[in-house]
Amino acid sequence: MINNTGRRFWEIDFFRGLAIIIMIFFHVFYALYYFDVLTFNIFKSTWIYLAISGFSIFFILVGISLTLSYSKNIINHKSKSQIFYHNLRRGLMIFCWGLLITVITWFFIREDYVIFGVLHFIGISIIIAYPFLRLKYWNILFGIIIILIGLSLRAFSFDLPWLLWLGFRPHNFFTVDYFPLLPHFGIILIGIALGNIFYENYRRNYSIPDLSKYLGMKFFCFLGRHSLVIYLLHQPILILILISLGIINI
Repeated sequence: MINNTGRRFWEIDFFRGLAIIIMIFFHVFYALYYFDVLTFNIFKSTWIYLAISGFSIFFILVGISLTLSYSKNIINHKSKSQIFYHNLRRGLMIFCWGLLITVITWFFIREDYVIFGVLHFIGISIIIAYPFLRLKYWNILFGIIIILIGLSLRAFSFDLPWLLWLGFRPHNFFTVDYFPLLPHFGIILIGIALGNIFYENYRRNYSIPDLSKYLGMKFFCFLGRHSLVIYLLHQPILILILISLGIINI
C-alpha cells in the first residue's frame, strides 16, 4: 500500500503476504482432507484456527486498505461519487473473479462448488463498505455486533438458500469455500476502524524501522502485492503437485 511520499506501507504488504502463506499452508491440509488422505476432520481440530487466523488477518487488511484508499482520494479532492464508483468498480471486478471460480468449481466438483466464497465476499464487502468509511471508530462497535449476529446464526439452519450469502446457512449445506457477510463483514469493519487509528489521513501514526529491504521481508511483501493472482492460482497448482507426487487421486 502506497503512502503520501510515493512509497508503500511495507508492513501492510508484509502482513498480507503472511496471510497468503498461512492460507496456502492450510489449503494443503484442506486438499488432503477433501480427497480423503487425512483421517481426521480438520474443521474439528486445531488446524481450523490456522485458517481463521489467516483469513482474519486478510479481512482486517481489506478494511485498512479501504480506509487508506478513501483517505488518499479525499486528499486528492475526489468527490464522493468518484470514490463510490472507484469502490464499485473494484468490488465488481473481484466479485467477477469469484463468479469465475463458481463456474470452474461447478464443472469440476459439482456438489461442493463455490457459491459465495472469499472473492464473492470481498467484492461485495468493498461495495457495501462505502457508507461505513466515514464512521471511523464506530466501526469497532458495528463490527462486533455483526460478528456476534453471524456467530449466533451458525447454531441454526434455514430453509432460505437464497440468503446463504448473508449467513443463513441451509440444512446439510456444504461447499469448499464459504464466507457469508455475517459474521465476516464485521472483521472488515474492525479493519476500517484500525485503519483510521493507525493510518489517519493517509499517514502512519506510529514509528517502525524500515525492514522492507531484507530478503525475507521482500519475499512476504512480494506475495502481499500479488495476493489476488496468488489466490486464483495457488489451489490448482497445489492439487497438480499433490497429484504428480501420487499423494491424491482424482
